[in-house]
Amino acid sequence: MSFARKVWHLLVAIKDGLSLVFLLLFFTALYMVLTARPNPGHVREGALLLDLDGSIVEEKTAINPLSVLLSGEAPAGEFDVQDLVHALDTAADDDRIKAVVIDMSRFMGGGQVAMETVGAALDRVRAAKKPVLTFATVYTDDGVMLAAHASEVWADPMGGAVVAGPGGKHLYYGDLLKRFKVDPHVFKVGTYKSAVEPYLRSDMSEPARENYTQLYGSLWSEWKADVAKARPKAKIDQIAKDPAAWVQAANGDFAKAALNAGLVDKLGDRVEFGKRVAKIVGEDPWNKDPGAFASVDLDPWLADNEPETPGKPIGVITIAGEIVDGDAGPGVAGGDRIAGLLNDALDDDLAGLVVRVDSPGGSVMASEEIRRAILRLKAQGIPVAVSMGNLAASGGYWVSTPGDRIFAEPTTITGSIGIFAVVPTFEKTLADYGVYSDGVQTTALSGQPDLIGGFNPEIEAIMQSGIENGYRQFLTRVAQSRKMSTEAVDKIAQGRVWDGGTARQIGLVDQFGGLPDALEWVAKQAKLKDGDWHAQYLGKEQTRYDTIIKRIVQGGDSHGRAAVATGPDMVAVMAGRQQAQLAQVSSDLERLMRAQGMQAYCLECAPAVQPRKSRPTARWLATLAALID
Repeated sequence: MSFARKVWHLLVAIKDGLSLVFLLLFFTALYMVLTARPNPGHVREGALLLDLDGSIVEEKTAINPLSVLLSGEAPAGEFDVQDLVHALDTAADDDRIKAVVIDMSRFMGGGQVAMETVGAALDRVRAAKKPVLTFATVYTDDGVMLAAHASEVWADPMGGAVVAGPGGKHLYYGDLLKRFKVDPHVFKVGTYKSAVEPYLRSDMSEPARENYTQLYGSLWSEWKADVAKARPKAKIDQIAKDPAAWVQAANGDFAKAALNAGLVDKLGDRVEFGKRVAKIVGEDPWNKDPGAFASVDLDPWLADNEPETPGKPIGVITIAGEIVDGDAGPGVAGGDRIAGLLNDALDDDLAGLVVRVDSPGGSVMASEEIRRAILRLKAQGIPVAVSMGNLAASGGYWVSTPGDRIFAEPTTITGSIGIFAVVPTFEKTLADYGVYSDGVQTTALSGQPDLIGGFNPEIEAIMQSGIENGYRQFLTRVAQSRKMSTEAVDKIAQGRVWDGGTARQIGLVDQFGGLPDALEWVAKQAKLKDGDWHAQYLGKEQTRYDTIIKRIVQGGDSHGRAAVATGPDMVAVMAGRQQAQLAQVSSDLERLMRAQGMQAYCLECAPAVQPRKSRPTARWLATLAALID
């Protein structure tokens, strides 16, 4: 009896302990939810601090919080380009902000158009007589371009800067697939449609090489022109023509080489940089750590400066990332999700619509679903403009065709008007292991397409015919939109990719300009004056899981700021580029094996894959979380 009583007391104690633990977890979670939204009360005089520990994007990727928490890895940081521009423009006019400070120690870039857009906002801050200071261990291409617009560019003495220029190598699997006797059935239209080449060849075709030589040459010229205008003393040509001699002249000291070339202004560690900033904006009364200075972070600043919403709304729908079937996103352009947002806006009495595109394309069916949804809004008699960001190619151009006017930047990548599909079969591979397929067919299409037994000539002909029909539909949509003949469109199509400057010359783009220009054009067409309209971002509101997750996974101080982390040195940065290329292997092979319909996708336009850290022991938990979500 005594033993039973002890066991009972033990069970009660365990129960009480677990209840206490769950109660603490509940109140902790409740506190985090209540404090996750940035508090405008955190805004203090000093510097606007932009800690760009990630990439600049058109639309932040949706986060599965349970998956991230179970994996123990914080998601890669993302910063909405329009948020950054709004923050900088409001900071330029606010007396509380004495300077703008940008920490790019872990900056991952964001594309030339995004850098130009944010760089122009930095120029407006400087025009308001407020200094802009940047710090990084190592600056790479996008970082160099952005920092060129700063008043003072600092680099760690153990770091420096490197300029590689656009372009690089892609991986080709043609010989690998032959070795394993995998037959990649390719159906395409477009001499320049290079997205299928990795599965057929071991090198780039001459038409593709011709196309991308022209494209990258234009992008490189625009990059150099932007940096030269913002930082005339920078010796870009010297760095590009003989980078080895440039570094060797500084005895292998990357930081000194960057200083000599005018890419950076001063060398110093984070503490020395902080002391310099403190002389401009004042010391932080709440933080006595070396190098601390008075500042306000991006999130509370945005919370304190929410955009005004006067007059009638002009809708802005963002199509960012690969266009896919289903409800995916944000950060990926799920056709169902975006069409749903546009359908919901039918009752919003919009004065007009701006379609913001930053996509290399993807599913033809999803692209068409989005196009139809845009046309439903357009049928209400409102003007529709398209604003192209870094990318608006293939499916990204397909969804642009309903626009009354198309805006792009000279460095926008667009075009790639072509269609393809890739379906692998494994009959030869399985035959080596004694596996065959056989059966009775009532028609030539019974059991086709057969991934195990292979395709017959009839299914091959039917699928190629379907791809050709899809290409004709693409040409027709572009021809109607651009008021050209299909023959004229075909000459500039064939999967060829164009820079924004050339695209304007050949009629695929109407004029240069960014999102503000597109909004102003729509307002003018709707006969609205300044102050009589505002931009309404469709589907913009998102829960702020990112703030909570950073506090839990990374840790942080009372203001939610993670502990200071030094950026990677030059060797680590260069090695990281190879990690991204290795990660591309998985992405390319996954694309081959994934069941997909017709694709309007631009391989060379797609952003480089960033290597993601993962804990093998937690992968099954992350998978479970994805199933629960």
